[in-house]
Amino acid sequence: MTIQDQTNEILGRLGVDLKQCTGGSLPVYSPVSGELIADLHVTTPDEAIQAIDLADAAYRQWRNVPAPRRGELVRILGEELRAAKDDLGLLVSLEVGKVPSEGLGEVQEMIDICDFAVGLSRQLYGLTIATERPGHRMMETWHPLGAIGVISAFNFPVAVWCWNTALALVCGDPVVWKPSEKAPLTALACAAILKRAIAKFGDAPDNLLTVLIGDYAIGEVLVDHPKIRLVSATGSTRMGRAVGPKLAQRFARSLLELGGNNAGIVCPSADLDMALRAIAFGAMGTAGQRCTSMRRLFVHEQVYDQLVPRLKKAYQSVSVGNPLESDALVGPLIDEGAFTSMQSALKAASAQGGEITGGERVDTAHSGAYYARPALVEMPAHEGVVLEETFAPILYVMKYTDFDQVLEDHNAVGAGLSSSIFTTDIREAEIFLGAGGSDCGIANVNIGTSGAEIGGAFGGEKETGGGRESGSDAWKAYMRRATNTINYSTELPLAQGVSFDL
Repeated sequence: MTIQDQTNEILGRLGVDLKQCTGGSLPVYSPVSGELIADLHVTTPDEAIQAIDLADAAYRQWRNVPAPRRGELVRILGEELRAAKDDLGLLVSLEVGKVPSEGLGEVQEMIDICDFAVGLSRQLYGLTIATERPGHRMMETWHPLGAIGVISAFNFPVAVWCWNTALALVCGDPVVWKPSEKAPLTALACAAILKRAIAKFGDAPDNLLTVLIGDYAIGEVLVDHPKIRLVSATGSTRMGRAVGPKLAQRFARSLLELGGNNAGIVCPSADLDMALRAIAFGAMGTAGQRCTSMRRLFVHEQVYDQLVPRLKKAYQSVSVGNPLESDALVGPLIDEGAFTSMQSALKAASAQGGEITGGERVDTAHSGAYYARPALVEMPAHEGVVLEETFAPILYVMKYTDFDQVLEDHNAVGAGLSSSIFTTDIREAEIFLGAGGSDCGIANVNIGTSGAEIGGAFGGEKETGGGRESGSDAWKAYMRRATNTINYSTELPLAQGVSFDL
């Protein structure tokens, strides 16, 4: 069976109308083999505007449904995802090249956020606030915000949508979703799964989810439309620089998940066996195409010669290949452009005196697919290309001697997403997690930079955008807050003791 046949079979089982996937102008290629697996019909700007208007109409109904009842829809969605996990996980592997365990893991994240959101539907708490006026009560209440726009990237084609949608639905907000043009098939599958959940739910309004298929031009319609109250956008920092100001200009909200030039620090007291495994997965997992992939590594001079040769050996021996036909740990890059960017970065690193292990293209039976051996690059200094994020499996390794200086170097990049330190020294760990330590939204001790859990708020600082998805109080981004004061007395005292007697 060809990859296209496999894809169509899975899409059919998941409930996607295959007529959507043929005869269109948007080609979709599987990075596993490089072959064409679909050509989708794209959404026109007029169709996108109509979809947003319909989502706004759905909001006006959905906002009046009690939040625990809205949570019931998300509970059913979680059950539908459990039933579809194997098929959807395999579709993720087919469309974006993830190894099977990572494809299934991404769907498990969707299930986990549904569970989280169901509980949250009974916990959209406001505060009762002490008031200075007798006979008065002051409180805050939270209300649905409106139609939400979601723009997702290819590397997590379904989980990021679900992080946003599960929370948005329990908060009372419909979703208009523009997936990556490199991964639209998984979006159609998710829409079909949610449609089944809505049918079982019974009395939901139409158009709680709309999928817009297309490139950046359709994304611009979403960003510019006044009825989209929040845009949650995942992608490059360059994309965020375009989206953020447009939303700010019309006073809409943004939730931006952008670049991540993530680093790890290996201290003299580190458990090197643990560090080796964590670094290898963090840097090579998903072929280095995670926003949380480890891209920089600082190793103390006392343990450099113990750890780095072992890392180099792992890079030389790690299995690279077709994730559907082997037990390879590293699958393909998403496309030729990603491979070209990787080679350009390695060329620049070499020009700066970097010593490269790996990085070459790995031949497979598919000339249109781009497999690359992960690259470990020992760099003489933390400068130049090291300061730039390349979305590929490149790990720059540098030696350090002074802890205060390595913290400065760690933070001396634009992005601020994920970070980790490997140490058994409690002082080093606590300094790293403190105000003068890592400046990232995620800071870990003795685990790698990849692999966030649903219970913790996900996101970063600086050029990573500052947004947070899942966990903690991230739900507040999808709602509006009102402060309410109720006077149950027979008097009208004014705040701050103001007197205004008529």
